[in-house]
Amino acid sequence: MPEAKKKILVLFAHPSQERSEVNKPLFSECQQHGDVTAVDLYREYPTYHIDIDKEQQRLVAHDVIIFMFPLYWYSTPAILKQWQDLVLEYGFAYGTNGTALKGKTFLCAITAGGGEDAYQKAGYNHFTIRELLQPLEQTASLTGMEYLAPFVLFGSRNAVEENRVHEHLYQMHTLLNALSNNKLDIEQAKSLPLLNKSLATLIQA
Repeated sequence: MPEAKKKILVLFAHPSQERSEVNKPLFSECQQHGDVTAVDLYREYPTYHIDIDKEQQRLVAHDVIIFMFPLYWYSTPAILKQWQDLVLEYGFAYGTNGTALKGKTFLCAITAGGGEDAYQKAGYNHFTIRELLQPLEQTASLTGMEYLAPFVLFGSRNAVEENRVHEHLYQMHTLLNALSNNKLDIEQAKSLPLLNKSLATLIQA
């Protein structure tokens, strides 16, 4: 009997979509995937009044949770932080009887305006992307989720001019297929600095 496919929830947060050159097509790629529920948080909650019960039910109904966003001042856009503050409640996501997320897979799919060399100890941002995302990694740890290395497009400001968007969309499609078909080497994916460069080696036959 074939193994059941994993259900993927993509929570997309971009406060300035009219300026987006990468995240919009990336989100569109997710919308077209049959095993993905793709949610545009700014469109669904224009007044920031997040439906906590609805969002918790969404989490329970899915196996893989993906935060998709442009890196804003080394963190998530505001609505995604509000979503975390409200939805990941004590007794649901952590604490006494708070086991709703235990065993689920979590990762961030982000774009960064600066080049990869800027996200190093010697670069002008002084930290790697994975280091900057440690609050989310700790959130995953506290809630019992398996945290995978981030899926990142660096230098997103120049990605269109440099014809790098198509390849990134292809990688996202490949990643979604591997996650939904349970073909991604989760243990290896948890240990890497980034998913992108090693994606081919992470996919099991």
